Amino acid sequence: MSTMNISLPEGLKAFVDTQVSTRGYGTSSEYVRELIRKDQDVQRLRQIMLDGAASPVVGVADDGYFDSLRDLVRHVPKI
Repeated sequence: MSTMNISLPEGLKAFVDTQVSTRGYGTSSEYVRELIRKDQDVQRLRQIMLDGAASPVVGVADDGYFDSLRDLVRHVPKI
């Protein structure tokens, strides 16, 4: 694992320290890693949405479409 050192103003460091102690993180590194992972998830979702918005329309999502999805789900065998 690589190491990265960051400098924070005292107010931000105090905030991180509070988050670590109140939210069950073992270290500030764990907290920062989770923030980065969440940001990666947001970026992936944003890209998926942009890709979807740029894709061609292939069908209409009307009441019939959603009714067919509900029927499909109702008939999926339970595991």
